[in-house]
This record gives sequence, structure tokens and C-alpha cells, in this order.
Amino acid sequence: MTNIIRELTDSLEQASIITRLTPAHITACLLTALICGTTIYFVYRFFYKGAVYSESFNLLNVITCLTTAFIIMTISQNLVLSLGMVGALSIVRFRAAVKDPLDIGFLFLAIAAGLTSGAGLFPLALIGTFLIAGVYLVFSIVTGGVKRFVCIVKYDLSARESVFEILESYRAKLKSSITYDNYAEVTVTVKVDKMEIKMQEKLEVLSGVQSVVLMEYISD
Repeated sequence: MTNIIRELTDSLEQASIITRLTPAHITACLLTALICGTTIYFVYRFFYKGAVYSESFNLLNVITCLTTAFIIMTISQNLVLSLGMVGALSIVRFRAAVKDPLDIGFLFLAIAAGLTSGAGLFPLALIGTFLIAGVYLVFSIVTGGVKRFVCIVKYDLSARESVFEILESYRAKLKSSITYDNYAEVTVTVKVDKMEIKMQEKLEVLSGVQSVVLMEYISD
């Protein structure tokens, strides 16, 4: 069995699939992974749009990038260790809930950066990370001015026409409407520029409006 593994290892080395690790190669792989992971960290930190920013998850992106590079270097250096590592990692189960689908994208980016860094594909790791991060930044800037809000208005029935006139001017989409006694309560979603949120003020000054609640909707 040992001879078979040795022969297979020799053939893989000749095909340049298995590499011999040197301190310089290890440093280059981990340094590239660290640069990619740090880039992901700052992009996620300063452009995150969720309800609650998680520092632990953001640090996980950096650690995942470095750990993945470490695993790939191990697999590329020793065939026996790679088989054992595949078996060991196959029993690992992660049950932490990821609320925002975008978090999964950042986690996959960290894994991809770690894979390419550990494999020694340094230009691919750096260019891929910077390019994907740049695309995310562009879309964040382009869509950052307009946000979606949920508006809950409680009013007297006599003010219904005035309330809906303002809501329609903002192209609000009705989600629910409740009527009881002489009062009504409607829930709508509306897209409003974050610098010009005047809808709440316009509704509050109407005669017959009892309360207006405006909450940012981020699909968490």
C-alpha cells in the first residue's frame, strides 16, 4: 500500500499537481490570503446594509480565508493527509443560521480567495477578490440613495382620502388594511430617497391622522 501511494505521489509531483512547501511559498500563500480576507473585511464593514452588523461574522470571513488557504496547502503537499482531511472535514456540520443571503456570498468569496491563495494562484486570488469587491461597491453606491420603508398609518375614516393621496404620490404599495369602529390602519411599502424623507411629516400634519410609523425595510 505504501509503495502504491509513493508511486501515485511521484506521478502527481511530475505533473506539478503536488507542490513542495517552502517557507517562502507558505508566507506568500498566507499573505495573499490575508490581503484578500482584509479586503473582504473592510468592504463588508463599511458597506453593510443589514439591520445589525456582526463583527464576529466579519472576522469569520478573514479566518475562513486563511484557514482555507492553510488546508489547500496541506492537501497539495501530502496525498495521505489530503485523504484524511477530506474524511475529517466531511463530518463537520455548521448549524448557525445565516439571515442575510448576502452574507453567504461574502463567505463564499472568502472561501474562493483562500482556495486560490493556497493553490498558489496569487494573481487570480487578488484580481478576483478586488474585482468582486469593486462590483459590490459600485452597486452599493448606485442603489444606496433610495431605500425601502414600511409605513404604518393609523387614521380616522374621515381622513382616508387625504392619507391615500399622499401615499399614492410616493407610489406606495398597500400590504394590509384594517378597519375598526371609526378608525383604520394601513401598512404600505414605499421607496424613498434617504435625503428626502418627507412623507412621514406630511402625514402627521393631516387632520385625523393619529400615528405614523416609518421603518426601514431590509428583508432580514
